[in-house]
Amino acid sequence: MKLITWNVNGIRAIVKKDFFETLNELKADIVCLQETKAQEEEVAKALEPLNAYKVISNAADKKGYSGTTILTKTTPGDTTYDMGIEEHDSEGRVLCAEYPEFYLINVYVPNSGSQLDRLDYRKGWDADFLKFIKKKEETKPVIVCGDLNVAHKPIDLKNDKSNYNKTAGYTQVEIDGMDAFLKAGLVDIYRQLHPDTVAYSYWSYRFKARERNTGWRLDYFLLSSSLADKVKKVEILNEYYGSDHCPVMLEITF
Repeated sequence: MKLITWNVNGIRAIVKKDFFETLNELKADIVCLQETKAQEEEVAKALEPLNAYKVISNAADKKGYSGTTILTKTTPGDTTYDMGIEEHDSEGRVLCAEYPEFYLINVYVPNSGSQLDRLDYRKGWDADFLKFIKKKEETKPVIVCGDLNVAHKPIDLKNDKSNYNKTAGYTQVEIDGMDAFLKAGLVDIYRQLHPDTVAYSYWSYRFKARERNTGWRLDYFLLSSSLADKVKKVEILNEYYGSDHCPVMLEITF
C-alpha cells in the first residue's frame, strides 16, 4: 500500500500546477492533503477530474482557511471529523478513516503564529491530539500523517540556532510536543529509516528558499510501533512542486 501526505497550500491553486499529472505518476492508494483552503463542495469541484479516488474532506468554518482531505481508492469504514473538542474543532484540521489494518489520521497541526501568539493554544492542541491518537490506538494501530508544523531536531531545519525559540515550528514547546508523541510509542518512520539524512519538506516562498534549499522538515508519518517493521520505504519527494511543501511517500505491506 502506498500513501502520500502533502500540504498543498490551496487545493484550487495546486490543481492548476500539474497536480493531476503528479498524482498519476505517484500512483498512491491513499493521498492525504492539508491546507486545502476550501469548503467541502469547493474541494469536490476542484478534484472533479479524479475518477480513481473517493474524496473525503473536512473544512474550516472560516472560508479559505486550513482544511484536510483524504483521497482514497478503497472506501474506508468509519470516518470521523475533528477531535470532538469544541475548542479545536472549527478549523477542519483532523480527518480519521478506518481501514482493516489501521486507523489513518490526516492532520494539519496549527501554526503557532509569526509572533508565537498561538503557542499556548498549540501546547494544549498537541496534548489533546495525542490523547485522541492513543484512544484510537486502543482499537487498532494508527498511521498519523500530515503537516505537524514542527522541526523536531536540528537536522530537520537549515538554520536551527537562529530559529530556536524565535520562530513558529522550532520552539521548545513544540519540540516537547513531538517528544511526547514519540515517548507515547509513535515512530517517526522517516527519521528511523534515515537517521542522518538532511531532507526538507517545506521551503518559504521568500528569499529563494527552495532554490537554496533553506528548508524545514514539517511533514511526517508517525506510526504505531507495531507497524514500523511493515514499512518498505518512506521518501520525501522534493522533486515535486506546486506548493511550498512537497509530498512525502510511505510504502507499507500488510
